[in-house]
Amino acid sequence: MRLKIAIQGIKGSNHYQVAREYFGDTIDLVECMSFDDLVDRLLDGSADKGVMAIENSIAGSIIPNYALVYHNKLHVIGEHYLNIHHNLMVLEGQGIADIEEVRSHPMALLQCKEFFREYSHIKLVEDSDTAETAKQIQEKQLMGVGAIAPKVASELYGLQIIAPEIQTIKNNSTRFIIIKTKNKEMPKEEINKASVRFVTDHKRGSLAAILNVMSDCLLNLTKIQSLPVIETPWKYAFFVDVTFEKYHNFVKAKSLLDIMSEDFTVLGEYRNARS
Repeated sequence: MRLKIAIQGIKGSNHYQVAREYFGDTIDLVECMSFDDLVDRLLDGSADKGVMAIENSIAGSIIPNYALVYHNKLHVIGEHYLNIHHNLMVLEGQGIADIEEVRSHPMALLQCKEFFREYSHIKLVEDSDTAETAKQIQEKQLMGVGAIAPKVASELYGLQIIAPEIQTIKNNSTRFIIIKTKNKEMPKEEINKASVRFVTDHKRGSLAAILNVMSDCLLNLTKIQSLPVIETPWKYAFFVDVTFEKYHNFVKAKSLLDIMSEDFTVLGEYRNARS
């Protein structure tokens, strides 16, 4: 049976590329125009697994997605890193002087802002997805409108790239997580990374004590992100990624952190894509 993989966006998007690289070509795509929609498709069973961008090396964390994973009791079962390449594409026969408007996902626009400083005549417009914009330009034959999208989108939708690699910082990478409603069973010897969430109290040094425990248990902190606990003003939850060489070190840390912190949750145990 073919896996049904939910992605944010459509065929030709960065999420589409990650789904193909991680799962292969023999999958059925479930195209979603928002991350909330993606989560809903997992929860109602119309998708088996999902691909969700979680952080970018330039723009930082996609903070609402941390909350989506936690509040919907989803499990992180893997991760994938993708080098991002932004290309300006239009209908055939146009040059950059002909372009009045460029549409794309807000993150793509942000990452290409410097390029457009030279073209003050171009209006930048936020859209829901990179590839969706490219598709609309082809379907509606929109002259004077450009899209910022991956190269594969130009091939799928018959557009011409008039400016390749326009991202401000060329070494631009996005981390994607693979999510599911149930935890994936993986041999313990293959697990060397985990994502957890916890809340600390207001006592002085509470967070430092927890970080010290992680260090003592030989965990390497690779990411820490705080989010307000909405129900309790001025209280914060911490989303943390850690790597480790031995799974039993993480087991020891889990037992201690469960005691030392409030509302401790393991969001996922999986294989480090960078190891």
